[in-house]
Amino acid sequence: MSIISDDNEFQTNVHEVKAKKNPVTKPEKIECDRNFENCIRPKSFDSYIGQSALKDTLKITIEAAKKREQPLDHLLFYGPPGLGKTTLAGVIAQEMGVDLKITSAPALERPRDIIGILMSLKGNEILFIDEIHRLNKVAEEILYSAMEDFYLDMTTGKSQTVKTLRVPLPKFTLIGATTKAGELSGPLRDRFGIIHRLEFYTEKELAQVITRTAGILNIEIDEKGANAIARRSRGTPRIANRLVKRVSDYAIVKNNGKINEDIANTALDILKIDEFGLDTTDRSLLRLIIEKYDGGPVGIETIAAAIGEDVRTLEDVCEPYLLQSGLLQRTPRGRKVSPAAYRHLNYHTLKQNSNQQTLF
Repeated sequence: MSIISDDNEFQTNVHEVKAKKNPVTKPEKIECDRNFENCIRPKSFDSYIGQSALKDTLKITIEAAKKREQPLDHLLFYGPPGLGKTTLAGVIAQEMGVDLKITSAPALERPRDIIGILMSLKGNEILFIDEIHRLNKVAEEILYSAMEDFYLDMTTGKSQTVKTLRVPLPKFTLIGATTKAGELSGPLRDRFGIIHRLEFYTEKELAQVITRTAGILNIEIDEKGANAIARRSRGTPRIANRLVKRVSDYAIVKNNGKINEDIANTALDILKIDEFGLDTTDRSLLRLIIEKYDGGPVGIETIAAAIGEDVRTLEDVCEPYLLQSGLLQRTPRGRKVSPAAYRHLNYHTLKQNSNQQTLF
């Protein structure tokens, strides 16, 4: 991929890059550490809970890279949102002892955006690009040679004065994160040496996350209270951490700030989050399919129009957990609810093909 410009423009862009370098952030000294999300982020594998198989693999990879005195291979993490992809990038940078630069694909609209970041990198640094599947085509093609050969290919001048420039880059590691690995182009995906999927957390792991977060925020919580919140956190640490704060607010008003099982369950009932972790939108989706469409199948666009939600919201926010928990089924003809959803919502019959069949 080449970038077309004249000599003056090229020189101007180089000066702009030098003047507007992205600030380097170190995982242990992120400027916005006062922010809730950042103050509870683990900084090492020892404090990072969950994803055990992935951690074991990364520890070996990092140790090998240190012994070779070379940067890590490029990494791609994919999976549902809130499972710790950004946090994991910070942990890797900390373990490697290098700096981390964080950006997101939607922010890289123009070629000079990605070029500026790449030219400001130093040796062995890590560049983290969130939602990398949303990179535009030009930025993606610029990354090809940067990732593979550590060069930027450019051309300067016009017409007969065109010159080809190959600008060397220091060796770096790119960590990409995406919630939609299928939307990543083949050529870009193939340039990642390490590809891992992050899994939903178990209740036991979430309880450990909740206990750790409560300790950092000086919230008093017992084991049963942590388990009660974990059961309703949809297998996602980000949701678990958010619920800890909401339950803590209720506990401060009703129980001197102490969270136990009864306080946790009562607070979450008030928030209309049930024992499966389903919220009002999730239950509305399942009830609509059961009551209006005899359990399905029904198209996602129809569901979105009927409950007044955006299709992407349903696909990205609601569906992953409903599918994972076995409450919803995706078929070629549309979405169907499972017998487990009928039982959870206290429906005692399941209609299929207009014939009523008893579940129990």
